[in-house]
Amino acid sequence: MQGRVCQLFLVNALTCGLEVCMAAGTFYIPPLLLQAGMEERYMTMVLGVGPVLGLIFVPMIGSYSDSWRGRFGRRRPFIWLLCVGVLLGLQVLPQASHLAALLYPQHPRWMEGVLLAVAACLLEFSGQACFTPLEALISDQFPGEEESRRAFSVYSLMISLGGCLGYLLPALDWSHAPTAAYLGGQEAFIYALITLIFLTCLLSTVFISEDRWTGGERTRKGVSVSSTLSPSHWRSRYCAHPLLSRTQCVRMAVGWCVSLCVSALPRAYGVCMSLPAVIRRLFVAELFSWMALMSFMLFYTDFMGVGLYRGVPNATPGTQERLRYDEGVRMASVGLFLQCLISVVCSILMERWMVLLGARAVYVSSVILLALATAVMSFSKSVVMVTVMAAATGYTFCVLQVLPYTLLCLYHSDKRVFFSSSKSRPSHQGESDDHTHSKPLLPPDHGKTPLLTSASPHVSLPLEREGEAVPLPQRGMCLDMAILDSAYLLSQVLPALCLGSIVQQSHSVSAYMASACFLSLLSLLCSTGVVFTRSDLHRVKG
Repeated sequence: MQGRVCQLFLVNALTCGLEVCMAAGTFYIPPLLLQAGMEERYMTMVLGVGPVLGLIFVPMIGSYSDSWRGRFGRRRPFIWLLCVGVLLGLQVLPQASHLAALLYPQHPRWMEGVLLAVAACLLEFSGQACFTPLEALISDQFPGEEESRRAFSVYSLMISLGGCLGYLLPALDWSHAPTAAYLGGQEAFIYALITLIFLTCLLSTVFISEDRWTGGERTRKGVSVSSTLSPSHWRSRYCAHPLLSRTQCVRMAVGWCVSLCVSALPRAYGVCMSLPAVIRRLFVAELFSWMALMSFMLFYTDFMGVGLYRGVPNATPGTQERLRYDEGVRMASVGLFLQCLISVVCSILMERWMVLLGARAVYVSSVILLALATAVMSFSKSVVMVTVMAAATGYTFCVLQVLPYTLLCLYHSDKRVFFSSSKSRPSHQGESDDHTHSKPLLPPDHGKTPLLTSASPHVSLPLEREGEAVPLPQRGMCLDMAILDSAYLLSQVLPALCLGSIVQQSHSVSAYMASACFLSLLSLLCSTGVVFTRSDLHRVKG
């Protein structure tokens, strides 16, 4: 039992560190972009690029993770690779002005905006995509409805704790600290501090006991299936010639990876589009819920600095307008810190609430609370009232971190019941129901369906024979986690693309909160179709 608890906190240590980076790191992105001279509509578009990249690549990452075979397990290689992107973004953001002066001294202001935009996109994509294999790792370690509910409650708790720390750091004034003065100011000090925290949490993944692939192949229904996604397979297949140098092997591997991604992308989205009805309903409800919450969270700093404090983000440093804006940004950090603090308390009580009240009541109440809070913020000019409403949204934040993944684990615990309404054909009798593996995007390398040849670098798919039933593709947990996470990513893309123009047309940053209130009402409407229990499944079918 102690070992299970230790594993639970080891897995979630990186969750906490990652949320610290996403909270504190992305908190400064809108002010940095505006201070670099970028217009508000372009700033909001930059915030949407990272989620767009996530929408493209996260489903592929999820499917590859389900099929990966390696000595470090299925999830950790992808986690480590994405963490490298997080670290790169954290290093470039605070040093963009210095790097711009070195790289392009003729027009350093323009280069600074480019570097900030690229680093922001890299940080947001890598950080948000990293949560998908982390969630799948938690599901692998703690399968079943009871265990998963408890595990994801801890997951939400660690995310909330990370958010508390991440939003608390910018709320404090570090500019007079000797270390901050040495590093170059408040932003540089905070980015250095969260980098240290993130690296410490990342070390915890080394001690996670994940299932390892010790053999070169697995057997299903008497057919030997080679591990086409293992690193050893890549080396033996593409770099086996003794005369090839390591550089040539790397070039061949990179070219193969690019062609693999291009060829596998349509197949990945084909799998995503053939969703079971229960996951599709959950996806739509979660999409509108996250869109409402992210319309508030992404632009809360701008709402406070411009709307309530009447500051100007691109004013000259030291002027009254700039000081008011900076004060509003710090107050926004306090509000988001209180939001995470409320979320911590709710995470501790979430399991008990779901048992006593039921999943439906918990979800609906969270959406109603979000609608009320954003409605009040749309009209109120009181800093205290707006801060209290921002803190209240921590309940909604906690519910969206726990409940969708708990429901997904419930669906996977009995696939034949919950997925029977999907358009996919039923599987052959005796087909394995192992929910920890999804059907790879690439077919097995045996028989007459070769994976790749030197003449054609594209994926070969076996054709359906006439009169022969096609087995139901195995839905892997990480792939379905990636689909749910795509709702979170998409919820940032649409507000980022639209709200900047809406604010410019309305000449009021209160449009951010009004949009969040409207999206909350849409989420409440969509939640009526979500399957929360087995009895709901019969009601939906009827």
